[in-house]
Amino acid sequence: MKFVYKFPVVRGVQAGKEYYIAMVPLNMLAKMFPSDEEEFVLPEYRAQRKLNESRIPVISRYILDNRESYVFSALAASIDGEFLFVANELNQDTGTLEVSLDAHFLINDGQHRKSAILTALREDLTLQNETISIVFYADEGLKRSQQIFTDLNKNAVKTSNSISELYDSRDEMAVITRNVIWNIEFLNTYTDKEKDILGKYSSRLFTLNTFYTANKIIVGRRQEKECELFLQKYWSLIVKYMRQWQELQNREITKIDIRENFIATQSIVIQAFGRLGNYFYSKDIELESYLKKIDKINWSRNAKHWYMRAVGKNGRIITNKKAAMLIANVIKKEIGISLTQEEKNAEDLYKKSIKE
Repeated sequence: MKFVYKFPVVRGVQAGKEYYIAMVPLNMLAKMFPSDEEEFVLPEYRAQRKLNESRIPVISRYILDNRESYVFSALAASIDGEFLFVANELNQDTGTLEVSLDAHFLINDGQHRKSAILTALREDLTLQNETISIVFYADEGLKRSQQIFTDLNKNAVKTSNSISELYDSRDEMAVITRNVIWNIEFLNTYTDKEKDILGKYSSRLFTLNTFYTANKIIVGRRQEKECELFLQKYWSLIVKYMRQWQELQNREITKIDIRENFIATQSIVIQAFGRLGNYFYSKDIELESYLKKIDKINWSRNAKHWYMRAVGKNGRIITNKKAAMLIANVIKKEIGISLTQEEKNAEDLYKKSIKE
């Protein structure tokens, strides 16, 4: 090999095959991966999926907006061409990977990260000397490259929305929701902060993501500094006046009772309270005088007013946006709040469907 790339690397072995890890300056990515030629090739002849252009600006903006704290996992690439590992004398697993300039680098995992980095570089040249790790494999043909892509992605586990919101310090609503939950004893006790779906015998009744979604409905686009205080007060009052929640806290009923016989802990009910909260958040109204009336609402699954609002013909909970509105309508009527025209129209359609 006359002309070569030289990468300081660490050598490893997996499945009896050598691989190499290098730290590569971001401005080298354009030279190593000059184009996405595979975009125009049929899927069965590509080493990985087609690039999703819509993801690029999102990832790129993540880099630029978090210039001091962004983080990326390694890219994975196969080397199609000649290369030679030259080990250091003192440590045979470190050394220099010499790759022929005629070789091609094929991305097995990380094409969207790579494209986003190149987009961000066009806006911020100070990124050019920062690095990203690349895991290099020897290219063994299309079949092997496709298998590497499949193995890297098939076995990856997507994090739940709840745990993402638990750990995310950049999303202000995630931070606010965590604070609100932690400061209300009942919600902190019964909210699962890792899972998005709870099992039948879970010790928890709610998920963090459920309250995060409801809080976004409450605040809407008016995410003001005072919104955390409002949310804290709002959910504290809901806890105070939701009879079944109080009965559970006082050990008068069990978690099984509340799950099987009432709708009071269902995610769609929390979303309905999100709609109600949005009404209060947009108006200067004294909350407790209204919210204390939810104590009188019958939350039994068998209550007639929940039929086809919250509970379907098959006895299962309905979980769409229409259900959230129809449940919120019942709450509003019970506590003395007028419905909007949109909500009145939804009621008319509901009554018509019940008669049919």
